[in-house]
Amino acid sequence: MEIEPGWIDFNGHLNMAYYNVLFDRGADHAYPRLGFGADYARERRMTTYVAEFHVRYLRELHLGDRVRASFRLLDFDAKRFHSYQELRHEDGWLAATAEGLTLHVDMTGPRVAPMPGDVMENMTKMQAEHDRLPRPEGIGRPIGVRQRR
Repeated sequence: MEIEPGWIDFNGHLNMAYYNVLFDRGADHAYPRLGFGADYARERRMTTYVAEFHVRYLRELHLGDRVRASFRLLDFDAKRFHSYQELRHEDGWLAATAEGLTLHVDMTGPRVAPMPGDVMENMTKMQAEHDRLPRPEGIGRPIGVRQRR
């Protein structure tokens, strides 16, 4: 993916909101493997909603930079999943990471609902593949200001 002109802020780098756009587009490439996407929403009336999303901005991106987004499944249960993503510059350096908690939603409610069996099978397969990878640094990292007294 390439950084677009309208995404650059008055500081001359990628505005923080567009990191989320890039992460979202990256997830869109992984979702069909799990069974999610526009067809899933239209045909089965189920989808996903992000409940929480934490971004770490590690290195600035600028106009014309090209990046690749990864998607990694860390954990899941019948109604939600925990994921990790990275944005890497085409030269290989890490620009940002994101950690998310996503809910499976029945759109007729809308309400959080269990994933169907075929989606659970897809989640199980992806989880088995991703469990072989080393755990990423910073997962579950708290945010706050250390008090110096």
